[in-house]
Amino acid sequence: MALSVAVAPSGAQAQDYRFNSIRVEGNQRIEDATIASYTGIARGKTISAGELNDAYQKVMASGLFESVDIEPRGGTLVVTVTEYPTINAISFEGNRRIKDDALEKLIESTPRQVFNPAKAQSDADTLAKAYSQQGRVAATVVPRIIRRSENRVDLVFEISEGDTIEVERVSFVGNRVYSDRRLRRVMETKQANFLRTFLRSDTLIEDRIEFDKQVLRDFYLSRGYVDFRVNSSNVEFTRERDAFYLVMDITEGQQFRFGEISTSSEYPGVDAAAYQDALKIKPGVVYTPTLVENSITRMERLAIKQGVDFMRIEPRITRNDRDQTLNVEFVLTKGPRVFVERIDIEGNTTTLDRVVRQQFRTAEGDPFNPREIRASAERIRALGYFSNADVNAREGSSPEQVIVDVNVEEQPTGSFNLGGSYSVNNGFGVALGLSENNFLGRGQRLSFTFSTAEDAEAYVIGFTEPFLMGRQLRFDLDLGMSNTNSSYSTYDTERLFFSPALTFNLSEQTRLSLRYSWQGNEMKSRDTAIEGPVIASEIARGRESASLAGFTYTFDSRLNGLDPTAGFLLEFGTDYAGLGGDSNYLRTKAKAIAQKKILNEEVTLRASFEAGALTWLGDDTSRTVDRFLLSSDIMRGFEPGGIGPRDMSPDTSGNAYDDALGGNFYAVARFEADFPLGLPEEIGLRGGVFLDVGNLWGLSNVDTSAAASTCGTSGTGSCIVGEDGSWRSVIGLSFLWNTGFGPLRFNFSKAIVKEDYDKEQAFDLTLQAKF
Repeated sequence: MALSVAVAPSGAQAQDYRFNSIRVEGNQRIEDATIASYTGIARGKTISAGELNDAYQKVMASGLFESVDIEPRGGTLVVTVTEYPTINAISFEGNRRIKDDALEKLIESTPRQVFNPAKAQSDADTLAKAYSQQGRVAATVVPRIIRRSENRVDLVFEISEGDTIEVERVSFVGNRVYSDRRLRRVMETKQANFLRTFLRSDTLIEDRIEFDKQVLRDFYLSRGYVDFRVNSSNVEFTRERDAFYLVMDITEGQQFRFGEISTSSEYPGVDAAAYQDALKIKPGVVYTPTLVENSITRMERLAIKQGVDFMRIEPRITRNDRDQTLNVEFVLTKGPRVFVERIDIEGNTTTLDRVVRQQFRTAEGDPFNPREIRASAERIRALGYFSNADVNAREGSSPEQVIVDVNVEEQPTGSFNLGGSYSVNNGFGVALGLSENNFLGRGQRLSFTFSTAEDAEAYVIGFTEPFLMGRQLRFDLDLGMSNTNSSYSTYDTERLFFSPALTFNLSEQTRLSLRYSWQGNEMKSRDTAIEGPVIASEIARGRESASLAGFTYTFDSRLNGLDPTAGFLLEFGTDYAGLGGDSNYLRTKAKAIAQKKILNEEVTLRASFEAGALTWLGDDTSRTVDRFLLSSDIMRGFEPGGIGPRDMSPDTSGNAYDDALGGNFYAVARFEADFPLGLPEEIGLRGGVFLDVGNLWGLSNVDTSAAASTCGTSGTGSCIVGEDGSWRSVIGLSFLWNTGFGPLRFNFSKAIVKEDYDKEQAFDLTLQAKF
């Protein structure tokens, strides 16, 4: 590239030029007039040497030429150019971790475009950054060109991916309350370990570190540490320069609790007392912004219910460093008189508008509430239908109107799941699932699940409408069949079922589910087993159906976020069978679970109680499949059906049949704790201990006439044992391992109180995996 200017000697006087014409040479694709216009030189106008140099710079700045030469020849300005070639094709070499089609989306250069070295280098830097985001910070990308005929080139990006550089250690400076191990559990960035084939979060990614900083802030702030801050995050190479050390320098500060909670009104005509009564926060509770936000939302809903428009709740927080409390005054104020003019939705090519609108609690024409709009945006993102969802408000046709713009980018919502499972009870099995979570763009879920194990298999079709009739009412429908041929029983079962249900929220923490179910159950004789007289009589009855209606009430304290370290779940449900069919009974079940994290949230304590009762109302008798049989999920340490009433009638050879008959009542209490084992957190291995206490009893309305009236070598005693029940207790040790294949749990147990006829199971292993 050169600028050549012919200057006639004129003493010390600066040279001026006047051109009557501009001649362009060397161009093939670009018109002469276009290049002449780039110079900015008008014919017949006197210009200086500096202006002539400016003309050269303007032509070069067009980015279309490899070289430019400007030469005055008398009254003619000759511009000689060498054009950049056209890109014929773009290819990538050396890439294995990122496919060509993914790389093509990252670059700006395209075929049939004029080649620009600066743009090609910028594309190379972009590609290198993409590899760096995967932890391959040593990756290099070099753009090369291959010359072709007709001034064309092939653009080739030569890629050296390099090795993935792991995060060898994540450590913290300044933490006194929570250990490094506890904080590492919060972060997305993990330390490298031998499971790294399945763990992709042990590479250093800059954006992930920024996310980790925010996650740490949220973690501490939700636990009352309002002064928490991340001072710095330092990344250093190891001595061998094959891994990183990540050190987070933090300041925890002191933990604050809620002090005085009050409400005052600056809204004319509004009494603050009713809003004070709506508050759930109590003084002395650990401070968390979530409780403040929930309280504001609750007050705003109360205002809408009372017909008070445009109310805004302003939390005014007063800090008391002496006793480390935060006094919160909720001030009721009147906000600006602004209405929602309309809600515009764009970007949804498949999803219907109403699916998005259902996430808004505000309709067009309602008073504008910024907090509710933000909450609606979060609900839209939580749907999982969109890769990106932006919700913004702008001024409408007047200052008193706003337009809510919703811009979404859709993503695939269908999935294919292939999984495996293993349990001591049911053996190995596979699971196949097909699901579409946004069926026909209507926000509905349609799924088919097929699962099989050595002793159990099931086929289920499921459908869910989350907003039935446009209301916050979820409709579920499941139908399918299941078969069992467990080695712990002497018979097989086949079950057909059809079950629709309606679920809705009663409050922030409670929900109610109403359901109907039709079931057809059949007990089948097995060729390789001989059943006792009671089971044989039940098998002889063939298939029997039950038509049930029932409900389940659920209370979950975790939903309001009062305490992130503790939670309580209460569930109670009843089913009545008698709306047709062959069975007539009332089945009731209740469950209560309490959980608390202690010792800086390193140890989790959990206590649960579960009970059930079957009241038979029909004139006929119940069957084993109608009664309760406790599995290892309910009572550990025993085989399924290993405790409770049994038929011990003698067979023809004098040996007992030993059939589990189930029971009408059961109650089980479980106490457990899980804790770290001192191993690296990334291994995912924790320990646990447990104590289970339970009982299963009751055989009223059971056909026992076929059982032998007396048993035992002495010829005395009933053949039905365990009808009155007795309490069993089991202690055990667990190892919980979150592997790359799925959660794996080992249970080692020992029954310390049991009956002679009980069937123990000292070891239990379960695994669930999806690929």
